[in-house]
Amino acid sequence: MFVSLFCALRRVAGDVKKWRPAGADRGFTFLHYNLTIAYHRTNLLARYGSWSANSNGGKLEALGYKEGYRVDVDIPEGTWEKAPGFHDILIFNTGHWWWAPSKFDPIKSPMLFFERGLPLIPPIPPDVGFDKQIRFVEKTMQPSAIKLFRTQSPRHFEGGDWDQGGSCQRLQPLSPKEVEELFSLTKNGTNVEARLVNLHLYKSLKGSNFHILDITRMSEFRADAHPSTTGGKKHDDCMHWCLPGITDTWNDLFVTHLNSLKIRN
Repeated sequence: MFVSLFCALRRVAGDVKKWRPAGADRGFTFLHYNLTIAYHRTNLLARYGSWSANSNGGKLEALGYKEGYRVDVDIPEGTWEKAPGFHDILIFNTGHWWWAPSKFDPIKSPMLFFERGLPLIPPIPPDVGFDKQIRFVEKTMQPSAIKLFRTQSPRHFEGGDWDQGGSCQRLQPLSPKEVEELFSLTKNGTNVEARLVNLHLYKSLKGSNFHILDITRMSEFRADAHPSTTGGKKHDDCMHWCLPGITDTWNDLFVTHLNSLKIRN
């Protein structure tokens, strides 16, 4: 989405300064318009790192935990902690890592949540930790900032997951029936993750002052829009998107959303 936005703006503004504002991974200022856009990479929004049991014991050790990942729900990851004080408009996206057994195995390497430097006892599940993280993010924002949360980007693996020979060789968008075959929660197939995460996301954002940028449904149809075998990987890339492509439409939706907020205000 960020690359698509940069390309669109670059077509109408030639004088661009490349830099990394507020600790961003990438950033550009379009000098004529005094407009800066930046991309801050973060997995959980919260600061996290590996955790191992202390030989002197502790509350988690007493419960039998030996290792896992410490997640501080009230400390932002350093990559974006300065962003709220710099940007007027922020688009957040997280969720994929929160419910990823390959990253945080609930048995072998669970997420262990901390607040104010102390472990939360009894240990809380990821959905409760996610709720706490959303509440904390809200508190860090400037009152005048426009805050959006982008829903999950769907994958289109067929015949297995990315490491099981899954592929995405379609040349046309899916029909509504085909979409449900791939993404229906009742079938619990390879690609249901986006809808599952969105269920948690909508629940956590209820009552917040975030505006939701829903890109999931429209993207579910575009099984034809991934790099597939041209992605330069050993397996089909059915997760990222080609440019030009669907992410351009995400930005069209984003601009429309901004205009609607401007009219309302």
